[in-house]
Amino acid sequence: MTPAVTVENISKRYHTADGEIPALDNVSFTVSKGDFIGIVGPSGCGKSTLLSIIAGLLEPSDGRIYIFGEPLSGVCPRIGYMLQRDSLFEWRTIYKNVLLGLEIQNRLTPEEMDYVEELLKKYGLYLFKDHYPSQLSGGMRQRAALIRTLAVKPDILLLDEAFSALDYQTRLAVNDDIYKIIKSENKTAIMVTHDISEAISMSERLYVLTKRPGKIKLCQDIHFGIRNRTPLTSREAPEFREYFNKVWRELDVHV
Repeated sequence: MTPAVTVENISKRYHTADGEIPALDNVSFTVSKGDFIGIVGPSGCGKSTLLSIIAGLLEPSDGRIYIFGEPLSGVCPRIGYMLQRDSLFEWRTIYKNVLLGLEIQNRLTPEEMDYVEELLKKYGLYLFKDHYPSQLSGGMRQRAALIRTLAVKPDILLLDEAFSALDYQTRLAVNDDIYKIIKSENKTAIMVTHDISEAISMSERLYVLTKRPGKIKLCQDIHFGIRNRTPLTSREAPEFREYFNKVWRELDVHV
């Protein structure tokens, strides 16, 4: 089966007044359809740069990205991107915020709007659709941001520190919410995070990058001997600490 994402020998160099700065060095991996992949590494190692290249927002200096076997050229409609902030517009209701991507793509058809309403009902936001973002909790705002991303029906979701603006307790609950939604919708996900525990609890495979320029130092498959896995139950599994210690040793620095 053709991988959902193929990252092939990706390198990125930034040119500045002080010379060339290497950000990524020969990064390669594949992501199968339906996988949830985590990427961790020291601050400044190129994690977000890599995600921006996969999203088509940045051109690599070397290498290629393939989406379902097709070379990536610019922004791809099959990819949805969630950033650190939910970026909801405070002057628009939740319903209007969720419709924003469809508006931009000129796809506000009755069928698409029905799909959005189904998403809002399915994931517990329909009763709040006429509320404004300031009236919602941080967790509900992130859920709304994800529904906005899902509304345009991407096959692949990229999450760039998508939960880091939340307090710890909310973050744990939102991890569970977002994970269940992504799995329920059968989406492929690639997540960048500084949080080792978050990466292990949510990912099925985890890549650890070196200091800049980022290279893959460790590829770790994540398996827990539990049924109905969620991020919260993963944290309680006996294998969790073993994975954490292994990743921590590979990082060598605080992330």
